[in-house]
Amino acid sequence: MPRHSGLQREVLALYQRCILASKRKPTVLPGALIRPLTFACRSEFRRYADVDRKDFGTIEFLLRKGRRQLEILDSPGVTRIS
Repeated sequence: MPRHSGLQREVLALYQRCILASKRKPTVLPGALIRPLTFACRSEFRRYADVDRKDFGTIEFLLRKGRRQLEILDSPGVTRIS
């Protein structure tokens, strides 16, 4: 199994932190099969899954954008996103 590059590890770490942050938030829809915030995190990462792994500028931009969104998600007042 090939090792991940530094950027790949950063993306995977951001994904993990986003999923964990979304699971710490209260569920708006009790009994839902998947939490809406978790679904939003997954779909945002899947949306950019086809970015070329050698396109470092785009990947770094998306990492910065994701970190900013994670800071917002981690704030205590946020319970849902649009």
